[in-house]
Amino acid sequence: MEVVRRGLEHVLATGELDWDTTDEQVEIHDHDLPDRGEYVGGAGAQRWLEDWGAAWAEWSFQPQEFIDAGDRVIVVAQVTAKGRDSGAEVDRQDGLVYTLRDRKVVRLDYFNSRDQALEAVGLQA
Repeated sequence: MEVVRRGLEHVLATGELDWDTTDEQVEIHDHDLPDRGEYVGGAGAQRWLEDWGAAWAEWSFQPQEFIDAGDRVIVVAQVTAKGRDSGAEVDRQDGLVYTLRDRKVVRLDYFNSRDQALEAVGLQA
């Protein structure tokens, strides 16, 4: 869990992935943006961060819970945001599932809720 915590703190502080904690061929699957497909590697990860940020005029991401799920870690975060074009306001708990191999993140799945993230790793909500 410390690898995920450190990497997430780095992203929130700098807007960039921490390559000490992230595999160079990381796969990101954003289930909140299903039409975008997957993002692979450094360029894909940066594109995902830009796509996610471009959707919001303002946003806040506050990690609330870290759940150990073996080779995966679930992060539950409170997300508040205001849509850049729509002005729609969002206030929800999102769930992120980090898959690790050799102490590096090799995959990130981003879900709209804690329950979806728990379900993705076979845990009940």
